[in-house]
Amino acid sequence: MTEERVERILAEVHDDFGMIRVLEVEDYRFLEFGDAIEQSCTFTADPSWLEYDYTRAMFIGALCHEAPESALFLGLGAGTLTQACLKFLPLEDVEAIELRPDVPRLAIEYMGLDDDPRLFIRVGDALELLETAEPADLIFVDLYTDVGPGVGHLAWKFLENCQKRLNAGGWLVINQWAADDGKPLGAALFRGLYHRHYWELPVKEGNVILIVPADLEQNLDSDALIERAEALAPQLGYSLLKLIKDIRPAT
Repeated sequence: MTEERVERILAEVHDDFGMIRVLEVEDYRFLEFGDAIEQSCTFTADPSWLEYDYTRAMFIGALCHEAPESALFLGLGAGTLTQACLKFLPLEDVEAIELRPDVPRLAIEYMGLDDDPRLFIRVGDALELLETAEPADLIFVDLYTDVGPGVGHLAWKFLENCQKRLNAGGWLVINQWAADDGKPLGAALFRGLYHRHYWELPVKEGNVILIVPADLEQNLDSDALIERAEALAPQLGYSLLKLIKDIRPAT
């Protein structure tokens, strides 16, 4: 007879947007919004461990840059991707914009997010605060609520400004929902906005990660990406090659 997994509620708060809960199940902690909508998962022994394919795919987007010094996270969640980028990339300045003030507090208190001197967290709406953010080598868009992607994921002007906020040679990484046909939600919008010059990485959780360069002259170097991923594999504790092989041109 197998043992039942014991689920413990470590924290529960309510704000203007609903409920936020932190659960612990064995070696993992989960950040949930609303009615058991899982937002993030942290392996408590190593908060930089990326448990889900979609976070690993977003990290692959970061590895498209040869040596990023700055990053902007629009949406923080538990901060596992932020932790991984701080640990494994040569970043010097990292900014995160999070809508809900309790999220960063819970991430630090329960989810293992380090109070890293390189990390500056601002609370507010990313759509409003983007214009006051510093330009960055990497920008991540992951604005999810308990009912799905936030409005920014289909907001032309906001997504255009995200690309414009990149430094030369930079990369924009968007965690987009997949539609029933396997294409990213808003595929026609992205094709028009980014002139079909971006790459997609579908993952098993039902997301499609978009990897968008700063300009049309910039291309994804697959060989260099594989080389960086393989060099990091011993530190990461897993290989990213299987996911990298699923990268496809814009559909």
